[in-house]
Amino acid sequence: MNASASPSSSRFLLFVSFFVVVVVLFLALPVTSISAPMADEHAKLPPEEAEAEVEEAKVQIVYVDRPEGADPEEFHIRTLGAVLGSEEAAKGAVIYHYTHAASGFAAKLTPKQVEELQKQPGVLQVVPDRSYQLHGPSTATHRISII
Repeated sequence: MNASASPSSSRFLLFVSFFVVVVVLFLALPVTSISAPMADEHAKLPPEEAEAEVEEAKVQIVYVDRPEGADPEEFHIRTLGAVLGSEEAAKGAVIYHYTHAASGFAAKLTPKQVEELQKQPGVLQVVPDRSYQLHGPSTATHRISII
């Protein structure tokens, strides 16, 4: 700092420094006050639910080798129900049934559920759903999901 600095410029620098500190503290307060209750709620959950909440569910395509004569959708629900704990939960998780060119279904699953599903009889493969953007002859862009 310059030795010839006037008292008014020193006061101004002190005021600006104080203002910056107050703004930084103010911005930090809401983050801690919001995240602390969320951490408390997460700590109250049973360990299995807390772990499942941390894992992010993503859409997966499940290819199956269904038994001859079995209804494809019923087989999909029974297979997924064995992992999710009930056929009702499976019905809620299934997004789409593939019954013509391939036998399988799309469902939103956590990594742990994918691991368990891969052990089920008749499950051939579980792969993440992927979206691709296609650029056609027109200026429009089309999004498709490939199974």
